Amino acid sequence: MTCPILEVCDVYKSYDEGRIEALRGVDLSIEAGEFVAISGHSGSGKSTLLHLLGGLDTPSSGTVLFRGAPLGSSIDLDSYRSDHVGFIFQAFHLLPTLRAVENVQAPMLAARKSCGDRRQRAETLLKEVGLEHRIDQHPNKLSAGERQRVAIARALANNPAILLADEPTGNLDSANSARIMEILTGIQKSHGMTLIVVTHEVEIAQSAPRHIRICDGRIAS
Repeated sequence: MTCPILEVCDVYKSYDEGRIEALRGVDLSIEAGEFVAISGHSGSGKSTLLHLLGGLDTPSSGTVLFRGAPLGSSIDLDSYRSDHVGFIFQAFHLLPTLRAVENVQAPMLAARKSCGDRRQRAETLLKEVGLEHRIDQHPNKLSAGERQRVAIARALANNPAILLADEPTGNLDSANSARIMEILTGIQKSHGMTLIVVTHEVEIAQSAPRHIRICDGRIAS
């Protein structure tokens, strides 16, 4: 029997010397290849949970496991983020001085790939998200929807097992939101990746095969 790709075991996360409790005893198991939506009101702890799953932060207590091994002790967090996780954020976080094709190559710089291989991989990924005609544009020449598609391509650069998306449609209109979710779910199915989306949008949360609600730092349903 294989273990889940991610497990959260009795995790607490507090800030400001314990005065702010973001997560309060969360237990969660996510299987490889699942599409999971996490929703909750502002301050509920949903983004904190996503950051712990992605190795961007560590619990105050409890354990986060990747394929049965604890993050931060058995698994180096830098290597975990680089090799196994792709991140997509509401604010895109593209480098403004780099063209689209260069932004997508940025995560590959630590890998032992030639310049030509990196360029080819970036072009392939931009084509996959429908931006083959915009590869040489800087972010300020792209629409918000196009910038998010570049960010998705960048998240796929190192062929991660897990895609983590924090409010990926938060800065987009309804048409672009639908397009972005279509791309993400298509990638999740075609690549067999685990997709975890934090969202406040009811339609997106309800479209996921598994929907987790967080309230006051605890899983409500």
